[in-house]
Amino acid sequence: MQLRQKFCVSNRLGLHAIPAAMIVKIFNKYPDIDVWVRNFEEQVNGESIMGLMMLEAHRNTELLFIIDGGTMEEQQSLVAELKCLFENKFFED
Repeated sequence: MQLRQKFCVSNRLGLHAIPAAMIVKIFNKYPDIDVWVRNFEEQVNGESIMGLMMLEAHRNTELLFIIDGGTMEEQQSLVAELKCLFENKFFED
């Protein structure tokens, strides 16, 4: 089953190294799940800090997360953790 979820980058500095590392840390908790992140036409592996940074996601950029594999419960847990990060502006602001 594939799940798609959009999140908006709302922290002042955008998706730089620290937020990217926070996202990758969440994905690493779920080894049975593959995650791709899309910004417009560019899509990268969600487990790559450099890949995430290459998306050049500035403030107010909407990202699409494509989540595949694992159980429905694992996917929902992953999305809940991402939601917390994005809603709290990566705990920066």
